[in-house]
Amino acid sequence: MTRYKAIISYDGTLFSGFQRQPGERTVQEELEKTLQRLNSGQPVIIFGAGRTDAGVHAYGQVIHFDLPQARDVEKLRFGLDTQAPEDIDVVSVEQVADDFHARYDKHNKTYEFLVDTGRPKNPMMRHYATAYPYPLDLDLMQEAIKDLVGTHDFTGFTATGTSVENKIRTITRATVEPEGRPNMLVFTFTGNGFLYKQVRNMVGTLLKIGNHRMPVSQIKTVLESRDRNLAGPTAAGNGLYLKEIIYDK
Repeated sequence: MTRYKAIISYDGTLFSGFQRQPGERTVQEELEKTLQRLNSGQPVIIFGAGRTDAGVHAYGQVIHFDLPQARDVEKLRFGLDTQAPEDIDVVSVEQVADDFHARYDKHNKTYEFLVDTGRPKNPMMRHYATAYPYPLDLDLMQEAIKDLVGTHDFTGFTATGTSVENKIRTITRATVEPEGRPNMLVFTFTGNGFLYKQVRNMVGTLLKIGNHRMPVSQIKTVLESRDRNLAGPTAAGNGLYLKEIIYDK
């Protein structure tokens, strides 16, 4: 068997997330169906670096899969790209070592989160940015977001009921800036891993801070208390993008 690593992007609007689910349309299922056609009808299982939720998008999701024999990687990429649904794009394919694993090999992820602050909101961005048509103090959010950088226990920013026991993660970059288009803000987070709905909960808290409904110190309070009830609401998934995954080797 020959192992391949692929970088894919997708519009998450019409997907129930990345991971295969019975009776639901998912990125994994669509790609596995495409690979099965390219593999003479034989099933192929793909493994993803992350499990994006329903409505969440990706520029740089990473997957790996095995095929019985070596293929020309550009022909394989082209075949996957042209036969996959239009809301999935296969950016690149490369042959990798047999022990490469998209999920378990050490890596850093970067997520972006787009917020539409316009009043009224931009209807063309309704699937691609989370609307927040309320006053926001950018300086307050830029001050507060710095407290997320470093190694912390992110229990307070994790969805209730998650089965992951170790909730310590390291964030190396956390910023919020105007995105370039009118009334758009972009939050950027880079780290060695993120818990279930962690990014959306961090953004929800920062928006509350920017709206003067929580103090700047609230990020520290949530981190120290590990109390999800002290954080802001979970921001909608349509503004979230898995931007990039960088492996250590």
